[in-house]
Amino acid sequence: MHVRVTFVAAASSTRPVAERFDDDSPLDREGIQRAVPGLAPLAAADLRYCSPTPRSRATGELLGYVPLVQPALRDCDMGRWRGMTLGEAMAREPRAVHAWLADPRCAPHGGESLHDFITRVGGWLDTRPSDDGATITAVAEPAVIRAALTYALKAPPSVYWNVDVRPLSAVTVLGRPGRWYLRLDVPYAPPVRA
Repeated sequence: MHVRVTFVAAASSTRPVAERFDDDSPLDREGIQRAVPGLAPLAAADLRYCSPTPRSRATGELLGYVPLVQPALRDCDMGRWRGMTLGEAMAREPRAVHAWLADPRCAPHGGESLHDFITRVGGWLDTRPSDDGATITAVAEPAVIRAALTYALKAPPSVYWNVDVRPLSAVTVLGRPGRWYLRLDVPYAPPVRA
């Protein structure tokens, strides 16, 4: 019994330099224009989900997914840092930011620790219906996908910081609760003849 879960990163709503913690702003015109038709075939999945952010819901709808909102796929609860950029949090609470970055069980902002965030997203992944061959598409914020990949690969939480998820990128994990594999699909290209 296995299930295939393809995560699609929500289209962007701001420039990366202005990204804010737990930002639930809607898609902007540029983000909407970048919604790629190449992701539309994922709408044929048996189940289609999204995180509760307006950006994730709008991305799923633009791609024809008609996703079901999953509260467990929400971004990390950043407590009093919600709405701030990393630079703003660093300017106000440098020691707290350093502690948060260094210790995955630390939550000096009063929200969720990185460890708890990864565990929550992993718990959602482990409770997906595991009908043999079932396919699932989930549109979520890049942070949620980073957490899912860290969990699926049984990597230490520090690996979370080394995963780069770009808007509208897709990645698949295949498996069952407690046993996940990363799957990279490359479109077939016929060999070039000289």
